[in-house]
Amino acid sequence: MKKCTFWALCLGSLYLLQMLLVPKYMEQSPEGALTGEYYPEAGNHDVIFIGDCEVYENFSPITLWQEYGITSHIRGSAQQMIWQSYYLLEETFQYETPEVVVFNVLSMKYDTPQSTGSQSRREAYNRMTLDTMRWSSSKWNAILASMTEEERQWEAMATYLVPILRYHDRWSQLTNEDFSYWFHRDRVSHNGYLMQTGVKPYTDAYAEPPLADYQFGENSWHYLDKMVSLCAEYGTQLVLIKAPSLSPVWWPEWEEQIAEYAGKNDLLYINMLTCQKEIGIDWSRDTYDAGLHLNVWGAEKVSRWLGKILSGQCGVPDRRDQEGLAEIWAEKVLRYESEKKETQP
Repeated sequence: MKKCTFWALCLGSLYLLQMLLVPKYMEQSPEGALTGEYYPEAGNHDVIFIGDCEVYENFSPITLWQEYGITSHIRGSAQQMIWQSYYLLEETFQYETPEVVVFNVLSMKYDTPQSTGSQSRREAYNRMTLDTMRWSSSKWNAILASMTEEERQWEAMATYLVPILRYHDRWSQLTNEDFSYWFHRDRVSHNGYLMQTGVKPYTDAYAEPPLADYQFGENSWHYLDKMVSLCAEYGTQLVLIKAPSLSPVWWPEWEEQIAEYAGKNDLLYINMLTCQKEIGIDWSRDTYDAGLHLNVWGAEKVSRWLGKILSGQCGVPDRRDQEGLAEIWAEKVLRYESEKKETQP
């Protein structure tokens, strides 16, 4: 009995330490909280967005509801790779079956886990996507797919199973945020949308050097094929988009490949860069970081424009007359408008 009590105390203490030492993603790097914020909201979404920052900062599910009665959630994360997108989508189908999945195609540029740049930075992006993903075969496969060859060792993989093995030496980095959110988390997003209310105009064109090879890699095509098959299995429409961001550059050679693929697979593909005037984007007002991403006013414009296509061409229903659902979304709208008012310059 004493041994059981001893081990229970040890395990409890380790769990409490782990809760303290893991990053909280509240005030610092809130995009790391996005994956975990899906689960309390899972179910009853007619549209699911999948992708990187070009979805979680450029589309507003609240606007889609207000204007069209579309229920949606964004399963986005920082520098989300296409294999991570696939496994997040695979997991999503265990919770709900949306009418439409919208996938942002920028991540096709990455064919394999990145071996360039800082290892700690690569791992940080992976962790922001994977750490708060619930345990399942989808999460395990996403972890395996995200590791570079040099990371495929049991010691590295074990840190995803038991996070304290990764963060045990984080004591010197603890801040007030870690103690404030030791036992709870606030919501940082609005159905996966991370609101930005700042304004920093786009002024100078982004000059990016030409590439040695513009062909998307086999691994990227492999996961896009899997995404197509998965959506077909569940009877869900897959829509490919290129969000309206001015950097990274979306090369014409990339556009040609995606357009050809969409045609061959009977998919709707929308390059919003070619529709900026129709959408009404004003790069002097609708961006918070000089054209890399949209602020809330730009995201609302894009969402109103896309909503017409989702409701008209894709047949996504208007659910504003469903009493229980309308009450839930009324609360979401109230919180959204409150944050927009409180944080705008």
